[in-house]
Amino acid sequence: MQLKQLTQDYQQRVDQALETILQNSSNIAPELHQAMHYSVFNGGKRVRPLLVYLTGMALNIAPEKQDAAACAVELIHCYSLVHDDMPAMDDDDLRRGKPTCHKQFSEATALLTGDALQTLAFEVLGKNTQIDAEQIVATINALAHASGAAGMAAGQAIDLAATGQQLSLQQLKLMHEHKTGALIHASVKMGALCAPETSATELAALEQYANNIGLSFQIKDDILDIESDTETLGKQQGADISLNKATYPALLGLAGAKEMAQQCHQNALDSLNIFDQKADPLRWLSKYIITRDH
Repeated sequence: MQLKQLTQDYQQRVDQALETILQNSSNIAPELHQAMHYSVFNGGKRVRPLLVYLTGMALNIAPEKQDAAACAVELIHCYSLVHDDMPAMDDDDLRRGKPTCHKQFSEATALLTGDALQTLAFEVLGKNTQIDAEQIVATINALAHASGAAGMAAGQAIDLAATGQQLSLQQLKLMHEHKTGALIHASVKMGALCAPETSATELAALEQYANNIGLSFQIKDDILDIESDTETLGKQQGADISLNKATYPALLGLAGAKEMAQQCHQNALDSLNIFDQKADPLRWLSKYIITRDH
């Protein structure tokens, strides 16, 4: 219940900040601005901003110092979803039950929407008046690294290149470490970088935590996909469909995937041993990731 309340509080906080940012952005092209707002406020759970703020709690950082980082990582996440949904990528018509950006508007508008959200993220970081210049540069570098050819974009490229191929466990982990894990890692790192002083030991521990929850998040998603297929289509048919995909259950079996997710959770908890009870929300979040049912 405490995690649920924190999640609601921080979701409201980042939503208000994002609303202000979008209101203050250029309205020269009304359709583009409308598409940006549509794509940011599409029912997302704001998991990445939550990680920024919960990391701040562990380090006793005032949340106003982290608003820019929380908004920036969410803008990058939203841009990535807009582009991922387009015909040249995953070609999806719906996201969270609503038409995807290119369906609601047009492919050209969706392309520009992603571009605009991406660049807005770095503008937001650059204008952060709550932290010093060195910290601003560090947060920009962390998000840029996680978003580009060394991070999320690389993961998407690996995913596209792997279409129709059977991946090894190592290849699957590499793909997800970049495609989804990079932004999760950046969320925690950026949260820590907003502190006036974060030791190298603390930063390394938090990054280890982020790596483990990023992996457990993806494993649990794969497990839920199998269980959903099984419930919807019948046990054997659902299992056959899911096992044809590059997933952790396909490579490890369902029991093996669950065991791996549990181990990632334990590793995440172990990495937080140097922190006191202020890091409990991070511990609760790791537990939630592997026990959620959707």
